[in-house]
Amino acid sequence: MITLADVEQASQRFAGRVLRTPMVPSQAISRITGADVLLKLDNMQVTGAFKERGAANRLAMLSQQEQARGVIAMSAGNHAQAVARHAQLLGIAATIVMPRFTPSTKVTRTAAWGAKVVMVGETLAEAAAHAHELAAAQSLVFIHPYDDVGIIAGQGTLALEMLQDAPDLDALIIPAGGGGLLAGCLVAATALNPGIAVYGAEVETYPAMAQRLAGRSVSVGGATIAEGIAVRDIGEIPFEIVRRRIAGVLVAPERAIEEAIALLVEAAKTVAEGAGAVGLAALLAYPERFRGKKVGVAITGGNIDARILSNVLLRALLRDGRLLRLHLQIPDRPGVLADIAGKIGGSGGNIIEVSHQRLFASSSVQAAELEVMVEARDKLHATAIIEALEQSYIVRQV
Repeated sequence: MITLADVEQASQRFAGRVLRTPMVPSQAISRITGADVLLKLDNMQVTGAFKERGAANRLAMLSQQEQARGVIAMSAGNHAQAVARHAQLLGIAATIVMPRFTPSTKVTRTAAWGAKVVMVGETLAEAAAHAHELAAAQSLVFIHPYDDVGIIAGQGTLALEMLQDAPDLDALIIPAGGGGLLAGCLVAATALNPGIAVYGAEVETYPAMAQRLAGRSVSVGGATIAEGIAVRDIGEIPFEIVRRRIAGVLVAPERAIEEAIALLVEAAKTVAEGAGAVGLAALLAYPERFRGKKVGVAITGGNIDARILSNVLLRALLRDGRLLRLHLQIPDRPGVLADIAGKIGGSGGNIIEVSHQRLFASSSVQAAELEVMVEARDKLHATAIIEALEQSYIVRQV
């Protein structure tokens, strides 16, 4: 169906229009997981995601007649931006159908590439159905995000580059999604290194590939930060490739994806969206499987909304004990606030926010309630701050 030669031809076909992104080792992540970890930073593509590869290859394969008709695509963001950008580069009119839940960042960036954006549907499936209707009505060429041999071959160039840069990898971890990237990477990686183990990665609310490989009916749904891989339908072409060659599909919990995003910011100094970080999340969730091995992890997208990123980082600080939210019952008398501030400061803590409530204190008219947000170095330091306060006050961590 698809061979290494197809992937190599895709690489040559879009040379100069798609970045060859770096493959970098991460000592910090390697220490945490016990594996020798290398990160493939495809979040550094012009549109911020690996989808550049498949879109550039597929659009370059269009005939002149197909280019004149125009193209249409369905996507929650990254495929949309990729199709829009490469259509603009080739002078092709593009229409993009996006579900209503798509983050605003991806919507505005897609429109900025000159595409006509249509917001329809509450799910990817509903958006896809509308895109097919428009394609038939307006004679547009439908560019499928993953169930297309040209797309799959283009996506496979990610693994091609990974194995060229690190031919001795023991394993790859690749986001599964609809299967296009995973299938293309399987073709390239197993051809270049027959002994390599390639794993797919999914989020727990959308484990469609894992369910299909296990022979179960697909049952997915729910809120997830990894909206880019929140798919119900797996492409039939990629599924046939995946089921024959995959080492396994790792299903990561939502919390692990948040941890992966925060870890990439702090340890690798790079920004990833939820779907782009799911490979690292799988490594964090299943470290024993990769301990002592050389592992390539694909960081496939960086288009995360700034507000969501901020929330993820703050939640990570709270989980790590570096940000404390403390509730104190205090006597309502002069000098108490100064005493509390002195105890926190004397313990090396940094007060970020204070909320003082007299009128609605629950215990007594002579009592008050205080909420304090405090920055600490780590959990041990946080414990020391709390213990210093508990010598004089009733403290509850919230």
